Amino acid sequence: MALADRRTNQFIEDTDSRVSVGIQFPIGRTPNSVDGYFNTTKTTIDSIKNNINLLLQTNIGERVFQPTMGMSLRQYLFEPLTDDITAQIENNIVDMFEKWMPFLEIQEITLTKLDDLNRINIKLIFNIKRTPDTLNTVQLTLSTNDTAAGQIVGGTGDGVPFGETVDDTPL
Repeated sequence: MALADRRTNQFIEDTDSRVSVGIQFPIGRTPNSVDGYFNTTKTTIDSIKNNINLLLQTNIGERVFQPTMGMSLRQYLFEPLTDDITAQIENNIVDMFEKWMPFLEIQEITLTKLDDLNRINIKLIFNIKRTPDTLNTVQLTLSTNDTAAGQIVGGTGDGVPFGETVDDTPL
C-alpha cells in the first residue's frame, strides 16, 4: 500500500541519483547512459524549474489539447515596458501559475527591459506551498529570436544554464 509522504522537506531530499523525475527540456540525448536515452531531471525542484521555464515560453494556443495554456509573453517584446504593461505581464504570470502550477507561491516577479535589443528579463522567486521556507529562483530572458536564454538559479545561488545539452548529435 502506498503511503503519503508528509515530511515538510520531502521535495528537498529527493536526491537519489538512480531515480529520474522528468525529462530535461529542450530534449537532448544522453549518450551511453544507464538512465535512459534523454537528459533527465533528478530532483523535484529541477523539474519544477524546468516546467516554469516551459510555461513562461509557451504561447497561448501552442499546446495541443490545452489551448488555454501559455502566456504569449513575446508579444510584449516590442512594447515599451511601462508600469501598465509591467502590471499586465505580472498579472498574466500570477494567473497562469494559479491555474497551471497551483502548488507554487510566487514571492517576487522582476521584469527588466534589456537595452534596445527587444529583450525582457524575467526573474521569479518562488517556493512550494508545502515548504514555504525554501525559496528558489528562475530567470528567463525573452528575445526576438525563437529561442529563450534562461538561467535556473537554486536556493543556494548556483546557476545552471537552461538548454545546455550533453551531446549535439541529432536524434
